[in-house]
Amino acid sequence: MGREIDETWIEQAVERYRRIDALLAEFDKAVTTVEVSVRSPDGLVEVVVTADGTIRDVRIDQVRGQTGAELSRSVRAAVTAATDAAAWARKKLHAETFGDYRSLT
Repeated sequence: MGREIDETWIEQAVERYRRIDALLAEFDKAVTTVEVSVRSPDGLVEVVVTADGTIRDVRIDQVRGQTGAELSRSVRAAVTAATDAAAWARKKLHAETFGDYRSLT
């Protein structure tokens, strides 16, 4: 016994796939261009990072009386914060891009 092919359902599925594919391309582009800026807790170091985790810039305020160890701690703290900020930005972009689509899992 054969099954009927629902052409309308197939066309809708193909269109939905194309839309998701276009959104994925948009998302992939956005994660490389959206930037987040964070500072170390002491305000000495600022890191600019994209949503994909690429560090675009590191700015260090004028260092006076800081030891190398203190400066290293500030840099590590800012880079760690930048990693967290990049993950946050990716999650936010993903929600904005794919929010209308429910997960299959």
